[in-house]
Amino acid sequence: MEIDLAGYDGVIVSPGVPLNRHPIAAHARAAGVPVIGDIELFAQARSELPAHKVVGITGTNGKSTTTALIHHILKTAGVPTLMGGNIGLPILSRDPLPEGGVYVLELSSYQIDLTFSLDCDVAVLTNITPDHLDRYDGLEGYAASKARLFAMQSPDHVALVDFQAEADHAVLDMAPDGLGCLFLDDVPVEGQENWPALQGPHNRQNAACAIATCRILGLEDDAIEQGLRTYPGLPHRMERVAEKDGVLFVNDSKATNATATAPALAAYPLIHWILGGRPKTDDLDDCAPHFDHVVAGYTIGEAGPMFARILKDAGKTVTESGTLRQAVRDAAAAAKPGEVVMLSPACASFDQFTDYEARGEAFRAAVEAL
Repeated sequence: MEIDLAGYDGVIVSPGVPLNRHPIAAHARAAGVPVIGDIELFAQARSELPAHKVVGITGTNGKSTTTALIHHILKTAGVPTLMGGNIGLPILSRDPLPEGGVYVLELSSYQIDLTFSLDCDVAVLTNITPDHLDRYDGLEGYAASKARLFAMQSPDHVALVDFQAEADHAVLDMAPDGLGCLFLDDVPVEGQENWPALQGPHNRQNAACAIATCRILGLEDDAIEQGLRTYPGLPHRMERVAEKDGVLFVNDSKATNATATAPALAAYPLIHWILGGRPKTDDLDDCAPHFDHVVAGYTIGEAGPMFARILKDAGKTVTESGTLRQAVRDAAAAAKPGEVVMLSPACASFDQFTDYEARGEAFRAAVEAL
């Protein structure tokens, strides 16, 4: 039975609905009805809210950390703030902020596709690499979706943009004349060694996003530094679980492919690397540039034998531990003070765990049991 959409104000869908192939999109077009999401509802409600600002963060990688970091810095500085969008609780489920508050929204390309009037005071694009190409007409279609975040801004607002994304995809072409623009590459980042949860070159860019955004919002550098220093990190993403006998244990269970694991390997010079699970590829090529940081490998799960061969061929010492609990024991026994035991599996979790969160919790429990 087909639904007659004539006369409706709009159709609200989850960002997970693939509009390029779901029949609701054609029905809505035929009826002249817009298809929108919860972020567009928030945008339409803004005029009824106490005076506030909105920061929108998009990009292929780094947007969750950047969103959480900006929110933490603002909160630490005493600014009323809420975090939502593609992270945490839905923004429409929260009570409105008081006057002077800042909404910090992580925005996936899917959410931007369903949004038409979100005028961000500060819009951030972390980077663009191939992703979700089953939903778009190639990489350029995906980049164009991200670029719409700038097209919705007013000229007196600010865009923070990864220079490479602009050079490769001209993401500012649709932006209004007069929009303020700052390239992330031009933001100085000093003192990263003092921010425990923000190590590695990828977190240097995340910090640049947060520093520039918070300065635009009017925060002083001392307040920003306090937030950077105290940021706890996201669960299961380079999460510092414990330090035992001088050995740091890091949970990076969210790294479900080699591309996601590579920045974690780059972040520390002496790593006992626990990896494996259900493989998405048959190589570790994206991680290879950082193999010099690997003291030894400890493989688990379905990918264990394959990854063990790759690491041995690269001249690395490997223990085929099989299970995560055993891998933690093996790595802890071998690690020396000043070294890091890191779970960064470069694999999906579904061979031994229900999801990456369960895998990360198991790692934390195994460390606590040492």
